[in-house]
Amino acid sequence: MDWGTELWDQFDVIERHTQWGLDLLDRYVKFVKERTEVEQAYAKQLRSLVKKYLPKRPAKDDPESKFSQQQSFLQILQEVNDFAGQRELVAENLSVRVCLELAKYSQEMKQERKMHFQEGRRAQQQLESGFKQLENSKRKFERDCREAEKAAQTAERLDQDINATKADVEKAKQQAHLRSHMAEESKNEYAAQLQRFNRDQAHFYFSQMPQIFDKLQDMDERRATHLGAGYGLLSEAELQVVPIIAKCLEGMKVAAAAVDARNDSQVLIELHKSGFARPGDVEFEDFSQPMNRVPSDSSLGTPSDGRPELRGPARSRAKRWPFGKKNKTVVTEDFSHLPPEQQRKRLQQQLEDRNRELQKEVDQREALKKMKDVYEKTPQMGDPASLEPQITETLNNIERLKLEVQKYEAWLAEAESRVLSNRGDSLSRHARPPEPPASAPPDSSSSSNSGSQDNKESSEEPPSEEGQDTPIYTEFDEDFEEEPASPIGHCVAIYHFEGSSEGTISMAEGEDLSLMEEDKGDGWTRVRRKQGGEGYVPTSYLRVTLN
Repeated sequence: MDWGTELWDQFDVIERHTQWGLDLLDRYVKFVKERTEVEQAYAKQLRSLVKKYLPKRPAKDDPESKFSQQQSFLQILQEVNDFAGQRELVAENLSVRVCLELAKYSQEMKQERKMHFQEGRRAQQQLESGFKQLENSKRKFERDCREAEKAAQTAERLDQDINATKADVEKAKQQAHLRSHMAEESKNEYAAQLQRFNRDQAHFYFSQMPQIFDKLQDMDERRATHLGAGYGLLSEAELQVVPIIAKCLEGMKVAAAAVDARNDSQVLIELHKSGFARPGDVEFEDFSQPMNRVPSDSSLGTPSDGRPELRGPARSRAKRWPFGKKNKTVVTEDFSHLPPEQQRKRLQQQLEDRNRELQKEVDQREALKKMKDVYEKTPQMGDPASLEPQITETLNNIERLKLEVQKYEAWLAEAESRVLSNRGDSLSRHARPPEPPASAPPDSSSSSNSGSQDNKESSEEPPSEEGQDTPIYTEFDEDFEEEPASPIGHCVAIYHFEGSSEGTISMAEGEDLSLMEEDKGDGWTRVRRKQGGEGYVPTSYLRVTLN
């Protein structure tokens, strides 16, 4: 079935249908164009999001990059960035293969449609022109016939009139004969025109217009086929990037599985292990003997009124708990401002860097010597004297780096011995139940004395003057702030605790205490004794009941 046979009389319908098809093609092109803009905006937002969350510092300068959690997060950001690239690829394919090609094809179809309809309208105009000529010849034939009949009636009336002259009768007969001849000619012309119009009309309806309609049908079918292929390109552009997107998603899954909590804990230890030895036992100070004493830096001072002195502006106290606010430290070349373990690692790193620089300078010196030898053997290649400044500079750099290597090696040996010494002191300490928490009270850097008096040598040695002025942790600060004295419950001491450090308070096993402040997660609870006095005790030493 074709349009030329079945729709021979539906010229206007075919014209509307072909126009609708081209409009649909243009709408699809516009849809894909807007879809491309959506993909481009989506990819741009994804890239902006990735850029926003990427670390600002390079990985080698960022200690957080050593954690598997951070590495996995960076891997996920990279996969999202690759995913954005695939969305850009989809937008590019749609723009080139669909928008541009279909827009160009649509213009070609419009030109072809215009040409076919112009041809059809010309054929219609020719047929209408032939029909007008036929009508004109028909009207002329009709008019001439009436005129001939009228002239014949006039001649017959004069011929029967006895008063008419012979000349008038002859004249009337000649006029009738002329009109009859003109009518015959008009008849022949009308017949010829009718035959020609019927031939043209048959050609128009059975050959010319069916061919034009068939061409329009072929054009419309080609347009529909091309549009269907364009529909397929929409999904094909997505299918092309599916494998890469699947790899991106698989990479995110691998990154999620790569998070190693145990390893991250070990990395944190390696990054921030100080190497300090734990504080030793606090010496017993016998106030019952009437003699001049040098007060211990680690004990609570007792002024003349007999109350514990929580703060003494003129006192020099050893800072036994490294959990308060840190002082502003001065960075030194040997990293002595750092804890021993961190100092050792930084020195080791600096030593490796200096050795690499030294090896580089040595290689450069050897290269310059070889080049100088070549210049001496073949002077036309260059002047050997021109290399002397570079050789001298390289030798000076080598000497400087050797001195720095020796310096860092000495510092490293000292730091390693310090770390081993602290480690040995820590291991030599005996275990004791139950341990107070390893963090300071929340508003104080003072600590509890969780140890016993088993270490006799430590308790018998009096503190030296140098020991009073030199804190154990020189780079840490402490701050004790008083809290509101309103009990919120009561508690019972499960174990005996000797609170001889600043901010803590002693308690006997089974003693009833007033609860002043709950444990905030640091392992310490503030209590008040019935005899008076407040301070922090380990939460694990208490059985707490809130009001």
